[in-house]
Amino acid sequence: MSDGTETGADVGGTGTERAARRDEAVRAAVEQGLLGPGTPIVGLLDVAGIRESAAALRAAFDAVTAPGTPVLHAFAVKATPLVPVVRLLHEERIGAEVASPGELALARAAGVPPERTVLDSPAKTPEELREALALGIAVNADNPQELARIDALVAGGTSRSPLGVRVNPQVGGGSIEALSTATATSKFGVALRDEGAREWVVRAYLDRPWLTRLHAHTGSQAIPLTLMAEGVAETYALAEEINERAGRRQVDTLDIGGGLPVNFASDETTPTYAEYARVLREAVPGLFDGRYGLVTEFGRSLLAKHGTVVARVEYAKSAGGRPVAVTHAGVQVATRTVYAPGAWPLRIAAYDAKGLPEGGAGRGAGRGGPGVLRGRPAGDGARAAAAGAGGLRGGAGHGGVLLRPPLRVQLAGPSRGVRVRGGRLRGCRLRDRAGGAVGGGDRVGGGRGAPGRADVPARVLTRAG
Repeated sequence: MSDGTETGADVGGTGTERAARRDEAVRAAVEQGLLGPGTPIVGLLDVAGIRESAAALRAAFDAVTAPGTPVLHAFAVKATPLVPVVRLLHEERIGAEVASPGELALARAAGVPPERTVLDSPAKTPEELREALALGIAVNADNPQELARIDALVAGGTSRSPLGVRVNPQVGGGSIEALSTATATSKFGVALRDEGAREWVVRAYLDRPWLTRLHAHTGSQAIPLTLMAEGVAETYALAEEINERAGRRQVDTLDIGGGLPVNFASDETTPTYAEYARVLREAVPGLFDGRYGLVTEFGRSLLAKHGTVVARVEYAKSAGGRPVAVTHAGVQVATRTVYAPGAWPLRIAAYDAKGLPEGGAGRGAGRGGPGVLRGRPAGDGARAAAAGAGGLRGGAGHGGVLLRPPLRVQLAGPSRGVRVRGGRLRGCRLRDRAGGAVGGGDRVGGGRGAPGRADVPARVLTRAG
């Protein structure tokens, strides 16, 4: 255990470095014909940046936990449900948190083993529970009815799955009410402060010696770190009560969820994982003394600074004196921003026809319909929106099926040029200069409820030489 003073910049790259990689990737995409009349929109992922975020997460919790403490960082697959991304994070020692059969199929296709997978869906079917227990995947029951289903499955056979219950500590919400998961009426988990609920949870554990985990998820966008820590503290206190009444250490692992807020205003990472880990250590010191294993479930914060959607400006016009650039990036890549720009701002940067920056990035996504972005028109140039987690999904909006951006992966920093290797995401293996596999897999989706096959071109941006 160190003093926990590391920051995201200390462990990984700075915002300036990330911006330089993004600018080079945009330029290379334009120069090499990845963006043009035939392909007016493309998604870019910064692999180096994703690796840096994974390293920052691991280092932050290594700094505050006792030596030998088992810690699983599980990526919330819903944040970027792409097999190459999940595989890349798996290679960086990050597991998978899944909430649907489709997400589980993605995690399995990416090679994430069952012991590094957590199933958290609040609407698990009997078949989904049966599959998870057969594979040995960790399961957090959302409610008493689900726990009764697990009772029947456990009684009918043996399972290696770590099992627990999700609770809602009801400590309050943040500034975005719809995303708050620990209010008095939040829909996930057992509401601890409801009459009789806490005693029901304790009795559920005492009656089931195989319940060994306890889960809560307080964090989300616009939730302060102190409130997130308060929710973890309530969960820790409940685990202590269960263990005291059981007369043994029955609960041996606390799953504290994820939800680290993301700063959309700049390329800098704030708050950092190190800051959150220090807040947790100050608020819940017993959490890190080695008596409990830890599970985290961060998603958006791992990729939010490392994704860019680049769209060709198809038309430039004005309305009431306001300049408008019409692009192909809209609700299919930024649904929340289009309909709630105040809560989900994205930074929009203008590039010229050669892919060179025209000015500083700024926030300015308008709600004029799919693909209409406010800002200075750029003719035949391009506009890039910082997308990151959640921004590289296909979808439908305004009554129609919209473009799914082809995905390109930048594997290099700005010092060595960028070259292109063609291929398709389906069936391809993305490799770095050393020859190690970076991604691949035969689907970006899979299983019931998952996105379809990735039949769009997926060229790979890599270092030259």
